[in-house]
Amino acid sequence: MTERTLRQVIPGAETSDGAGVRIKRSLGQHPAVRLDPFLMLDEFGSAEAADYIAGFPSHPHRGFETVTYMIEGHMLHEDHLGNRGNLRNGGVQWMTAGRGIIHSEMPQQEEGVMRGFQLWLNLPAAEKMTDAGYRDIQPEDIPDIAIDGGRIKLIAGTMTMAGVARHGAITGQSTEPVYADLHLDANAQVTLPVPETHNGLLYLYDGEASLGTEELQRNAASVLGEGDRIAVTAGANGARLLLIAGKPIGEPVVQYGPFVMNTREEIEQALQDFRDGRLTA
Repeated sequence: MTERTLRQVIPGAETSDGAGVRIKRSLGQHPAVRLDPFLMLDEFGSAEAADYIAGFPSHPHRGFETVTYMIEGHMLHEDHLGNRGNLRNGGVQWMTAGRGIIHSEMPQQEEGVMRGFQLWLNLPAAEKMTDAGYRDIQPEDIPDIAIDGGRIKLIAGTMTMAGVARHGAITGQSTEPVYADLHLDANAQVTLPVPETHNGLLYLYDGEASLGTEELQRNAASVLGEGDRIAVTAGANGARLLLIAGKPIGEPVVQYGPFVMNTREEIEQALQDFRDGRLTA
């Protein structure tokens, strides 16, 4: 067994998206800052309504999946398929854009804290033109696993601990994503499995923690080196961090805004389909 070390740190860069929502973007700041199969990782979080109130009005996607995890707050998803989903504290929305979806994500609060993450997960070429889909995952449907030193909310994937395979709310994806929210007690030391076939990262968003002997930076994607496990130690006030890993696709990525395909010609086709009203046909 080999412990993974810290390979690269990608600090979250302040930017905005949608109609002016303030975010910190680590993965996806530019094309060279991706981690196959992950395209983008945004953190949003503010107690100032002006930072989020305009939301994400109706917009299109093609060729990938979005995973929105709400730590605190209330947002409404609506799409052209007729789906409506209320994303609240601890909930997740897993949207497959596939061949095309048009959706909006709008705040349902006028004050208070809104905090969470959105991850873009690429699809392989063979799946980019699949039918669009949407899953609204309630907090109670996400396994909350007690471990020595804290607990794990396992949003996606499978983790084998003490010889027992534990499955997240989402499994069966071709990239076999693992998405876990780790809640560690003060000074806890935990060792967790990460498939050696996967690219992976840690994202510390509360407290302090280290990976082996290396201190993790807050609000940054800490990219992991090779190995099949991680050893994390929390600070004196505990820590909350995301573990995100996935099996790389190894295909060309061509992105134009909300469209992610394999060739320029496919991007041009997506743009033409959107202009002609055929993106979701």
